[in-house]
Amino acid sequence: MKKYVYLFNEGNKDMKNLLGGKGANLAEMTNLGLPVPSGFTITTEACNEYYQNNASLDKSIIDEILSSVESLEKITNKKFGSKDNPLLLSVRSGSRVSMPGMMDTILNLGLNDESVKGFASVSNERLAYDSYRRFIQMYSDVVMNVSKSFFEKIIDELKQELGIKLDSEFKVDDLKELIKRFKKVYYEYKHEEFPQDAKVQLIGAVEAVFKSWENDRAKVYRRLNNIPSDYGTAVNVQVMVFGNMNDLSGTGVAFTRNPSTGEKGIYGEYLINAQGEDVVAGVRTPESIDKLKEDLPDCYYEFVRLATLLEEHYKDMQDMEFTIENGKLYILQTRNGKRTAHSALKIACDLVDEGMISKEEALMRIDAKNLDQLLHPVFDSESLKNAEVITSGLAASPGCCSGKIVFNSKDAKKYGMGGLNEKVILVRLETTPEDIEGMIASQGVLTIRGGRTSHAAVVARGMGVCCVSGCGDILLDEENKKFTVGNTEYFEGDYISIDGNTGYVYKGEIAVKDATIEGDFNRIMNWADGIRKLKVRANADTVKDVLKAIELGAEGIGLCRTEHMFFESTRIVKMRKMILADNIDDRIKALDELMIYQKEDFKGIFKALKGLPVTIRYIDPPLHEFLPKKESEFIDLSKEMNLSVEEIKNKCDALKEVNPMMGHRGSRLAVTYPEIAKMQTRAIIESAIEASLEDNIVIEPELMIPLIGDELELKYIKNIVNETAKLVMSEKNHIVNYTVGTMIEVPRACVLAQSIAKEAEFFSFGTNDLTQMTFGFSRDDAAKFLDSYYEAGIYEFDPFASIDKVGVGSLVKLAIDLAKLSREDIKLGVCGEHGGDPLSIELFHKLGLDYVSCSPFRIPIARLAAAKAVLSGE
Repeated sequence: MKKYVYLFNEGNKDMKNLLGGKGANLAEMTNLGLPVPSGFTITTEACNEYYQNNASLDKSIIDEILSSVESLEKITNKKFGSKDNPLLLSVRSGSRVSMPGMMDTILNLGLNDESVKGFASVSNERLAYDSYRRFIQMYSDVVMNVSKSFFEKIIDELKQELGIKLDSEFKVDDLKELIKRFKKVYYEYKHEEFPQDAKVQLIGAVEAVFKSWENDRAKVYRRLNNIPSDYGTAVNVQVMVFGNMNDLSGTGVAFTRNPSTGEKGIYGEYLINAQGEDVVAGVRTPESIDKLKEDLPDCYYEFVRLATLLEEHYKDMQDMEFTIENGKLYILQTRNGKRTAHSALKIACDLVDEGMISKEEALMRIDAKNLDQLLHPVFDSESLKNAEVITSGLAASPGCCSGKIVFNSKDAKKYGMGGLNEKVILVRLETTPEDIEGMIASQGVLTIRGGRTSHAAVVARGMGVCCVSGCGDILLDEENKKFTVGNTEYFEGDYISIDGNTGYVYKGEIAVKDATIEGDFNRIMNWADGIRKLKVRANADTVKDVLKAIELGAEGIGLCRTEHMFFESTRIVKMRKMILADNIDDRIKALDELMIYQKEDFKGIFKALKGLPVTIRYIDPPLHEFLPKKESEFIDLSKEMNLSVEEIKNKCDALKEVNPMMGHRGSRLAVTYPEIAKMQTRAIIESAIEASLEDNIVIEPELMIPLIGDELELKYIKNIVNETAKLVMSEKNHIVNYTVGTMIEVPRACVLAQSIAKEAEFFSFGTNDLTQMTFGFSRDDAAKFLDSYYEAGIYEFDPFASIDKVGVGSLVKLAIDLAKLSREDIKLGVCGEHGGDPLSIELFHKLGLDYVSCSPFRIPIARLAAAKAVLSGE
């Protein structure tokens, strides 16, 4: 018979997939002899069983849970639900992958109208009734869907009646009054009394945690971090210890190293006379853990000893939650701590230098995606000199940003990234897990409450979003969408700037500059370069981007998009003249004008590369993308072409297509207008000859024909390219060794790869269009319906973020296998956005590609991901 529930002493750290990360570590600490409150874990398999059983717990699982409660009763000599010395429990989630704040927790479970009296008799009245009112509020919200806002309103009303400001000022009778009012609200919304049976409470709480695995914020977080839904969550049921018992009690969160800087040493926060949720939820701004040394020195030094032991045991920086009950220390959780990219590099290098881990282990510890944090701009020092500091808080997540103020996630999504794409800063009293989508859409997050370990800080660090928390000087008026600092009001839409490295908040917009990269970053990159098999190139179309790519470690250019060279205001007019030409002579005249610009750009790129390879894609997008859209543009073009505005508009209308993505673009342009391919070939070969002679470098351009779907199609265009190149080389009396290949982005090309490879000397997979055509939907429009697919469980992840291994990945593999039948040494690369995605890179490594190509700022991500792909396969 399958076992679904494990006491802590029955597990270990290697059972993470079954017990979840939290449960496995609680088991490990228990077996190490650390002061861990007793408990048990309900497995991730039970979660999956729950969903397979139509969101219902099987009786056999319930029996195992209740049997484990009996074991805790024997260990603690307390009785669950009893009015005499009752056993009280906490119920927490615990996925195999850390998902801070995404799922639900219930504390003080087991209290009812009778057991609260027994608890009061063995502790103190205030603790008992404070715990009961907390439990009613939390259970009602998490388990029974009665919003916590109803209870917060009651708390505020009673404070006003009593003339007090803080929760800690409530007396016992006040707490009893709160309980009475809480239960009345519960009855009004549920039409039943608050549950008094402790066993009913427990099963309800367990089911609520399982349900939270599928709540909206958890699904968004999983999608963001590529966590499969079938992982499930475990549930950890643990004997309660009380940090809110008295002034010899407290609760806190601490790290063995600074999660922002990586500096070694205990770093964290705690609150005296509080429960853990008060710290992580940001309800109260906590003290530095250094103050614990003053308040409770014995507990402080014992904590330092245990923290050091845990770091040495796990050989990684630990993130720990602890509670002190009446002078006794308990460790409630340990896990490998989330950290900034800067911190991750330093910690990895330091652990290698300390002899705790190998270089290979160090690379595996670093999340490649998070390297992006190191590459973002910082405030320009000159602009910063004149900036006005309006307040300061805690430096919770590094980075600098400016943006317009928004006060809720809905507006952040509306105006920010994915909406109107404006730069916005989300300002909140404190963030909650429901704010994750707003945080994703924002440049930065500013909170009035909370510390460096609050929800806002932890999630922002993991996402690479700049965050300043604990700005207590700010008076927030969310209803009127404004906040006040001193005598100055700031409204929605006003610009502010925040520095997550210092905690400063500035008035207005501040100029930024590129970050500098050195030290530990270069060490890590060198280690990765010594291991990876995949080459890493960049997608770049300008000299500036090429130089940045080389600076970040690019080994060439895998995609130079020639159409990007035509969008500058002077050039776009020439391009439009070419497109709207009535005859070949006028088209060639316009192309001759454009060739001047093409040569200039190609020559600069060749020189910047100094002999590194470059793949140049012939013009790809539909012609309509170049056409005028504004009235002023029509007027300018009419003057340039000596035609009326009406004639220009008619010509543009004639070029409109029903489905431009699959219309007159890519290779089809070269077939229809061979003169375009001739111009581009001449520009490439002439500039290669000139650059090689001027700088004495060998240039061997790779000429890529896009959107090929047939061998004869490629052969036709390749003949045009070869004839033109041969003519130019004859004119210039100089040979350029070039190759001709194709961009594989049409599913038919994957199926016919064997024949196409007879003509193509290389394949570069354009996974953006290949994904669009394989799925049959547009990347630009998919956002309108993908949420419905996620909700229905049809898709889990955005196929444009990480490659669809089952569908698109199978087509790529098919194309590779078939191509090698015709050309064993064919060069293979990928140049879609997936070339910078770690999960996709892992697949590309397994498929045996020669290189990936991505945007310049993703080069370090790709270098590290390519090394990790090698290590994970060994």
